[in-house]
Amino acid sequence: MRRPDFFVIGAPKCGTTSLARWLAENPGVYVSPVKEPFHFSTDLHRQVRTPAQYEALFAGAGEGHAAVGEATTWYLYSRTAVGEIERYSPGARYVVCLRNPVQMALSLYQHLVFTGREDAPDFQTAWSRQEARARGEGIPRSCEEPAFLQYGSVCALGEQLQRLYARVGRDRVLPILLDDMRDDPAREYRRVLAFLGAPDDGRSEFPVRNRAKHPRSLRVARVMRWGAAVRDRMGLPRGLGLGRLNVKSEGRVASDPATVHMLGRFFAAEVDLLRALLGRPLPEWTGSAEAAGPDAGSTQPVAISRVRP
Repeated sequence: MRRPDFFVIGAPKCGTTSLARWLAENPGVYVSPVKEPFHFSTDLHRQVRTPAQYEALFAGAGEGHAAVGEATTWYLYSRTAVGEIERYSPGARYVVCLRNPVQMALSLYQHLVFTGREDAPDFQTAWSRQEARARGEGIPRSCEEPAFLQYGSVCALGEQLQRLYARVGRDRVLPILLDDMRDDPAREYRRVLAFLGAPDDGRSEFPVRNRAKHPRSLRVARVMRWGAAVRDRMGLPRGLGLGRLNVKSEGRVASDPATVHMLGRFFAAEVDLLRALLGRPLPEWTGSAEAAGPDAGSTQPVAISRVRP
């Protein structure tokens, strides 16, 4: 069995599902058929726990594959995952998808609502509950990992990328911005292939996967999430896709200007750090200090501690 030599490790709601699917459809690349196995994030909820279960995901990888990998977007957030990966697969390469933390936080909330892990009726309420949830209070029963609900720390992408660079160096890390994937997916896809040493398959169509969705019913979403958790614990196969019946629309989560401004203030330092780490301007990211507005100094951000696993 070939061990994986590359990992798409982050971040949630940053285009990783689309990228992983494009790579999986390249004949020269093998990607685990299970996305998000969470095997190496020992500090978070794990879906694939034993080495035997994990290695079974790569039974189909052969010598004809130039690159073999998997995608677990929470590895970047995890404090243990990269160290575990380095012990298992020394010299592994890491692909990191990033986006404006402001938009990421809003999109993550919407995703967690859709999957039944979040029961707050709006983003502002979810944000205000972070301190209580860090103490173990008010965690939805269908949320298997309370750390998912810590929007402030989950979306601290500058801090997480800096920690990754310090652990493995820059040569083995390829950052990809969601903005760039949207603007020119072919260019970014070929950048990833070149980084992995994989052949260009001539792909010309780049469908977007895992678009933002809204549930028709929060209660139904939570029940289905509970059923999925039971199914996973019992090792049963995936369901019949009934969750699609609970989808009423697609699109970005609604947010008022005051919320966007607050998040811009909160994540300003993260955006500045990302700008420095990436060595490029990020003019469209409202999280930057410059984009926060001329009156930013008169508005205090909500104080939320960044709870880490």
